Amino acid sequence: MAKKNIITKDSEKFLENYLNNPSPTGFESEGQKLWLDYIKPYIDDYFVDTYGTAVGVINPEAEYKVVIEAHADEISWFVHYITPQGYIYLRRNGGSDHQIAPSKRVVIHTKKGPVTGVFGWPAIHTRKPGKEETPQVKNIFLDVGAKDKKEVEKMGIHVGCVVTYPDEFIKLNKKWYVGRALDNRAGGFMIAEVARLLKENKVKLPFGLYITNSVQEEIGLRGAQMIAERIQPDVAIVTDVCHCTHTPMINKIEQGDTAAGKGPALTYGPAVQNNLLQRIIDTAEKNKIDFQRMAASRSTGTDTDAFAYSNKGVASALISLPLRYMHTTVEMVHKDDVEGCIRLMFETLKNIKKGEDFKYL
Repeated sequence: MAKKNIITKDSEKFLENYLNNPSPTGFESEGQKLWLDYIKPYIDDYFVDTYGTAVGVINPEAEYKVVIEAHADEISWFVHYITPQGYIYLRRNGGSDHQIAPSKRVVIHTKKGPVTGVFGWPAIHTRKPGKEETPQVKNIFLDVGAKDKKEVEKMGIHVGCVVTYPDEFIKLNKKWYVGRALDNRAGGFMIAEVARLLKENKVKLPFGLYITNSVQEEIGLRGAQMIAERIQPDVAIVTDVCHCTHTPMINKIEQGDTAAGKGPALTYGPAVQNNLLQRIIDTAEKNKIDFQRMAASRSTGTDTDAFAYSNKGVASALISLPLRYMHTTVEMVHKDDVEGCIRLMFETLKNIKKGEDFKYL
């Protein structure tokens, strides 16, 4: 398969629409609808579980099952406390970064519709150098232009409403994708593109392929944990983002050496099945797909862990997309890396045989 023209104008437009749609943890359904609508032409069947994980299936009757997986949810906030004066304090839904909040616009999702608000912050003129408070969850707050709590509630806002940022997709220098929620809707996009390429290239797989877009990764891999038990796969190839460590203020000794623009990153660690990992490496080398290496400690921190330790053990591996500025509204990935991840999954699937157990002994 040629490297060029993997991502088409139509698929890039899907990526833009998919990223711009808010899908916070626990509230992923609208994004899942977009994703399913996109992949339906390329699959034989699909299903959705109780909490919203969506799965497209190729060869649903096959006994041997392979999963390619990403997660659909993005970090967000919950309304936690409304003051008598009408200011709103928040609680994290996933790993939302309190330091980027001041002066950001937000959308508060209510049954009456979206409400716009802003993270307020005291003006620089009112702060004393050397005695300034830094942004923390306990002191950042939303202002929706209400005079008091009663007016806030009339807008439909209540404790438990979910809050997202409205920042949308852009491209930088024609080769960088930028936006919120590239962690990990970039992964959802990539596994959807694998399904498209399998269909367009008329690839006949000797196993059932489960293209899985899991919910609730950001709060503990919960969607993957649930869907792994339902699918009961033999193999799982997970894709998520990892840190690009080539931007300022990151210590490579602590974080490793992975750069956006230099290819997918492959992880070594206890949850990663080494024979499956070697198959992926061999595939990359044979097809001249650039890749990088990473080492995990106790866990990968991704849905790989949930699949690996499910169902008495599932051969699992992780293909990561280097990302700049994780958990901000300006997450950045290189288009070449996105295409590299897609190619690597596509070619690896062609190299898995029906019935392989990947056992060490």
